[in-house]
Amino acid sequence: MNESNPEAGAPQGGPHHHEFQIQIDRVHYTVAQERMTGSEIRRVPPTPIGPERDLFEVVPGHPDNKVDDNEVIEIRNGKRFFTAPGTINPGSVSIHLRTSAER
Repeated sequence: MNESNPEAGAPQGGPHHHEFQIQIDRVHYTVAQERMTGSEIRRVPPTPIGPERDLFEVVPGHPDNKVDDNEVIEIRNGKRFFTAPGTINPGSVSIHLRTSAER
């Protein structure tokens, strides 16, 4: 290291390339962008996240943030996302309860 120039030997100028470790549905991925849209995040897994699922950003200590396709998210190491069905259809499963007369 050069005492008169503590930066000597450090890369000068040019773009800095960072890699960030993120999780989507508990699976780890490496991305290189510092900012990504919801649509870009959906395309990170080998099988992209379809439109039938909503994408959420985990926000510790606060409600999770539903990420729209055109919303820009600041990426950092450890950022976590999860998906959930876009629509939940209550009552789509019927359950038959037997009465005492049927037993």
